[in-house]
Amino acid sequence: MSQITNVNQLRDISPTDWAYEALRSLVDRYGCISGFPNQTYRGNQPLSRYEFAAGLNSCLNQIERLIASSGSVAQEDVDIISRLSQEFEAELAATGARVDELESRTALLEDNQFSTTTVLNGEAVFALAQAFGDSVADNEGIPDDIDSADFDSELTFSDRIRLNFDSSFYGNDRLRIRLEAGNVPRFDTETNSTRLSFDASNGNNVVVTDVHYRFALNERITAFVGPKGLDLDDVFSVTNPILKSDSGGAITRFGRRNALLFFGTGGAGASATIEIIPDKISFTGVYLSDDAEDPSPGEGLFNGSFNAGAQLKVTPTESLELAATFLRNYQTGDSANQSGGTVSGRAAELFGDVDTAANKIGLGASYTFKEKFLFAAWGGYADVDQLEGGDASGNVWTWAANVSLLDLGKEGSILALGGGMPPKFISDDAVSTQIAQDEDLLEDEDTSYIAELFYLYPLNDNISITPGAYAVFNPDHSADNDTLYVGVIRTTFKF
Repeated sequence: MSQITNVNQLRDISPTDWAYEALRSLVDRYGCISGFPNQTYRGNQPLSRYEFAAGLNSCLNQIERLIASSGSVAQEDVDIISRLSQEFEAELAATGARVDELESRTALLEDNQFSTTTVLNGEAVFALAQAFGDSVADNEGIPDDIDSADFDSELTFSDRIRLNFDSSFYGNDRLRIRLEAGNVPRFDTETNSTRLSFDASNGNNVVVTDVHYRFALNERITAFVGPKGLDLDDVFSVTNPILKSDSGGAITRFGRRNALLFFGTGGAGASATIEIIPDKISFTGVYLSDDAEDPSPGEGLFNGSFNAGAQLKVTPTESLELAATFLRNYQTGDSANQSGGTVSGRAAELFGDVDTAANKIGLGASYTFKEKFLFAAWGGYADVDQLEGGDASGNVWTWAANVSLLDLGKEGSILALGGGMPPKFISDDAVSTQIAQDEDLLEDEDTSYIAELFYLYPLNDNISITPGAYAVFNPDHSADNDTLYVGVIRTTFKF
């Protein structure tokens, strides 16, 4: 609440109100009337004795200041204040005690606070998980050269920890520095399709994974800039609002976002979002580089792997969100992977360890029905060209969809079912003419699908537990590979 200097500053008080003159008198003569931040007085709301005592205390303090400075105070007002003080003596004492306690606690916090600008928030993920299946293909991404091998997967118990230091210097900005450690493994299935959404296996060594700054240039333009950990899904909408989180959403890496668009190439760069029509239509442009810190020839901010593109997001209603995304992607031979880490087949190998360029298009949508059901879907297409050692080219496709039932059994719970086709490589004529010369230029001959089901149950505001399972059919787009299954129990602590 803030002190007002003129009763007309209160938007919900007019000269025709019965209390207008009394309020005007208190404001003009003693300045002891406060309004809410939105410039309202809310005089029609019920008032407790403690709330009245707080207002009375404000007037008492102001009258004492006026008397001390030889100000003019009417005797009639002094008598009224005296009677009210006696009648509300208990409430005034309680209010004073509360104020003293708050001042003491505030002083303690100020003396011991970590920072005046920085807030620490974190999460810890515990996971019990195991993969099941008869055999897998150890084929290094070549579907016609199957080398099946039995695998024995044991039950694992692992963790991932994140600490975010979020700093604000102007109120509408955020500098994020993230520390992360984890030992969540990738299963020994010889395919990335079985990856958990939150896998992070660095032996629980603490590393800095994110350093980026978000700020508002004006009321309609928001910018991102950062030298590390700034990724496409930070600046673009993935049109998957419920399941995009790896600690509270999908349990598969594939189920979080469009694997063909929102993957790998990123880390350093900048973006800007323009609200063309606030809360309705926005446009985002971005440039991200993979090895911006590397001064070696062929690397750096502009000569290494990069993503440059734009997204148009339309939100015609609060329930519906649509997004169209275009990316120009260049990848050096040591990172030429178009699978988003969700498949180890042709989309992860393409033309071998050579430079590639791709034009990518993605469409996504999400819709909330009666605040209980949420539907999300997306699709992606990439036209990929070989830039050295030949002129091969091809296409990569992917799609996914999910449905979530919210607040089933308890507010905040999520029952979700989702799945789709991980990135699949399809050759064109340029590739077909070279197959006889290079067996690596083979397209995916079959189609793989991933399906997942999980239920997130919040124990309280800070702890949730998520049992779930998923299956990978025809792993790496080869029918010769047996179906793989994974069961997981994820527990997330937020603090």
